[in-house]
Amino acid sequence: MRNSRFRGSNSGSFQSNRWWWWWSVALDRVLSFLVRVLASVQRVWSRFVSMGLGSLYRRRVKVFSVAILIYLDYKSVQQREKWIKKSKVPALWEKAHERNAKRVLNLIVELEGLWVKLGQYLSTRADVLPQAYISLLTQLQDSLPPRPLQEVRRTIERELGDSMEVLFTDFANEPLATASIAQVHRATLANGQDVVVKVQHNGIRAIILEDLKNAKAIVDWIAWAEPQYDFNPMIDEWCKEAPRELDFNIEAENTRTVSKNLGCKKTNGEGRSDNRVDVLIPDIIQSSESVLILEYMDGIRLNDVESLDAFGIDKQKIVEEITRAYAHQIYVDGFFNGDPHPGNFLVSREPPHRPILLDFGLTKKLSHPLKQALAKMFLASAEGDQVALLSAFAEMGLKLRLDLPDQAMSVAGLFFRSSTPSNEALKTLKTLNDQRMKNIKVIQEKMQLTPKEVKRFNPVDAFPGDIVIFARVINLLRGLSSTMNVRIVYLDIMRPFAESVLLGSISRGPTVDASWIHDSPVHSDVEFKLRKLLVELGSIQKILGIQVCAYKDGKVIIDTAAGVLGRYDPRPVQPDSLFPVFSVTKGITAGMMHWLVDKRKLQLDQTVGDIWPGFASNGKDVIKVHHVLNHTSGLHSAFDPVGENPLLICDWDECLKRIANSSPETEPGSQQFYHYLTFGWLCGGILEYASGKKFQEILEESIVKPLKIDGELYIGIPPGVESRLATLTLDTDELSKLPSIASQPELPSTFQPEKILQMATSLPVLFNTLNVRRAIIPAANGHCSARALARYYASLADGGLVPPPHSSLSQPPLGSHAHVPKFSSVNDTKKKRKGKEMMASTQKLKPKGHKEKRLYDEEQFMSTESLASLVSDTSNDHQDDDVRNIFSNPRIHDAFMGAGDYSGLVLPDGKFGLGFKRVTSQDGSLVGFGHSGMGGSTGFCDIENRFSIAITVNKMSLGGVTASIIRLVCSELNIPLPKDFSIANGMGLELEMGTPLIN
Repeated sequence: MRNSRFRGSNSGSFQSNRWWWWWSVALDRVLSFLVRVLASVQRVWSRFVSMGLGSLYRRRVKVFSVAILIYLDYKSVQQREKWIKKSKVPALWEKAHERNAKRVLNLIVELEGLWVKLGQYLSTRADVLPQAYISLLTQLQDSLPPRPLQEVRRTIERELGDSMEVLFTDFANEPLATASIAQVHRATLANGQDVVVKVQHNGIRAIILEDLKNAKAIVDWIAWAEPQYDFNPMIDEWCKEAPRELDFNIEAENTRTVSKNLGCKKTNGEGRSDNRVDVLIPDIIQSSESVLILEYMDGIRLNDVESLDAFGIDKQKIVEEITRAYAHQIYVDGFFNGDPHPGNFLVSREPPHRPILLDFGLTKKLSHPLKQALAKMFLASAEGDQVALLSAFAEMGLKLRLDLPDQAMSVAGLFFRSSTPSNEALKTLKTLNDQRMKNIKVIQEKMQLTPKEVKRFNPVDAFPGDIVIFARVINLLRGLSSTMNVRIVYLDIMRPFAESVLLGSISRGPTVDASWIHDSPVHSDVEFKLRKLLVELGSIQKILGIQVCAYKDGKVIIDTAAGVLGRYDPRPVQPDSLFPVFSVTKGITAGMMHWLVDKRKLQLDQTVGDIWPGFASNGKDVIKVHHVLNHTSGLHSAFDPVGENPLLICDWDECLKRIANSSPETEPGSQQFYHYLTFGWLCGGILEYASGKKFQEILEESIVKPLKIDGELYIGIPPGVESRLATLTLDTDELSKLPSIASQPELPSTFQPEKILQMATSLPVLFNTLNVRRAIIPAANGHCSARALARYYASLADGGLVPPPHSSLSQPPLGSHAHVPKFSSVNDTKKKRKGKEMMASTQKLKPKGHKEKRLYDEEQFMSTESLASLVSDTSNDHQDDDVRNIFSNPRIHDAFMGAGDYSGLVLPDGKFGLGFKRVTSQDGSLVGFGHSGMGGSTGFCDIENRFSIAITVNKMSLGGVTASIIRLVCSELNIPLPKDFSIANGMGLELEMGTPLIN
């Protein structure tokens, strides 16, 4: 028994450890043997090549053999460290790093060409690479073996057409520096000017082009074997740009351009902006395809630490100024040097010691939209603005395969992180790896992937080649600062330059920007006059971005978009841009309620407690549906999520629970108090319990699909529409007038003018966040275009009759967007690259009956069943096509306004009907209905005149812009002006409950 117990408890562990020990020893010996064999093969191969054989594949085989050798060496070290003392492990790894760094260096020096560029890049990554690599690879920056002098002289004479004696009075035999493509000699021209002569290596063009082919083949193989490591966008961009680096005429022109952009020759502050940079760039004297002559500047190399210290040069200041110079090139100029390794910089010996920028062979020109997108990405990272970040990704063509806003922000934060000194490289590397593993875990859980599958999953679907060089520059700059042992806070240094490109475009306004108004045909004379008014208001900064759309007699008479999408988003407003419209949303929610009543799934006089389980508690048993719609339920201040916890409004289930557990403050039906937030959750709960469907599903079925306004009306946006979103900001001048406004007794205490001032300053920030935009808040977070909203009210004006198709002059066509954008399928498996089919992702093995997981949170947006029926069910599409009228009730207008047979369901003389704000003329007669939102957006219709209008704005004000527009349009059409918009000064200072500020 004792032996049995021993075998059962410890013997298995002992046996396992013994076998593991023998296996590890055997593996270590095998790996060591393979390392020795490969080293011998490499030596034999070198002799083979020296005999002139196999030159066609020499470079490729060299690269692969050294790569495998290094890989096996490190695997061997991993096994050895398990069986030695911990104190000896660091030394073991240090020797391995030194050994393999020498192998890399020797390979690069032997092959030259493109591999030198790779070595130069690696030599700058002191923030992530072991010091052994940095120490050895640094010499690649300018200390390669030089080419023979005779070869140099022949190249110069051939290219410049004269003998060396005619061209120069003096020419140094020893080069100042030798790099991958050329070497530089000091010389004196015949006129006595000191210059440097850059001479391209003979035959380097063929070598570079061959290396690019080899690199492309390696990258293709890696992408096939490991899809998550698809570097094709990077190598494709390199293949496009590298050959240009071989033409020194192009480099000469690039140098002149950058020098001019940075104002290097201006003195005494002449013509310089606040974002001026203080750097030097040598003048171009003469150029040909393979020879470049430049002005000589006496400088100290960045890696000459002793000289820098001897001259008292502040390394922190130098690197900061280099960083500022690159920020100017990227964000302001959109034309930048793509190769900022230490060998391309000097520091002037003469005080003030300034950076000298060299070598502009590899440059990148950015389009204006891409430059703006990069600036937006930078500022979004600095501000933690997920909406702006995802929008910037879309604008630059970076597509993700799934919705991961938190991880996208995390990666962006790491990309623009502050640099760290080289002695913190291991700590930095660990932080990066920890973050990577954290992101992988999130992807694995979200996609329900196995550990093996997640390693092969690439979350990036499309990586734009245009930003490859940009990414390289940021990494090189970070490596440069680590090499110099300084800390650079990129978010501080680069921010003014990123802001300037966005604010500069926005501040131009309509007086200097001919495209300030979206280029679309004018539908009518009134639209022509409206555009003149918008230009006037835009010129005095009353408008940032705006859309106006109007229908008359069922036809579009106005469809205008103008301005920009946000304070830091200079992209022009388009007809399909999505604006947050605050309480305009209530008018949409009210329409959904009436639609459900029309479908006989809900009754206006029905007790809410009979529909909503658990609602009847705490004195709410007498509250009826019409009380909710008429703002007389007494639950106007049931709870205050904005004051308690602003993010609570994003929790749909919790908000419904809070409403169900609340108590009315006033007797239901006795007083009308504006339910500025609770209206939405009350209606939302009723809609879901009465229909048995999700809120989003009801919205699409009742309004979006019948009116064919897909993709342009949401209450809670889906992932994938961020690039069309307008961003809210405040008109601070008008906001300052709030304290002088009288209190409004019909509003809750939390919504009085003195409280609004505090609320208004925080709401734009809150409602610009991604979480709030995606939340279902049926009283406040609708996102729509003016043309979708105007079409909705045009239909309601005609009793629910669906208007004819929207104007064909409006582009893109209304309803042309997918309402729920799709991410690329995880199982998109094939991509063609140069005639070859390359595997892009692995086909996931699924058990029978497996249910495909969506790439976004379905519970937050809509149920899987509703999504399938709305996107895939063709029979449902035919039903939508047959919809001619949303409502069958011939007295639906009376229902909206609480008039006629429905007057007994509303409080007499109240400002609200059943869900809609009543629209009255100057004489007090009831002419229509609608709803306005805080800050100025509005939508309403005039029934008698078959007129509807929608206005969306992103610069929140007291409603002066909105009132001015409606007065103009009504005057031109000879339509009675609604009382709410007739205030003499147009600023809405009376703050009636219908004015744009507070609804």
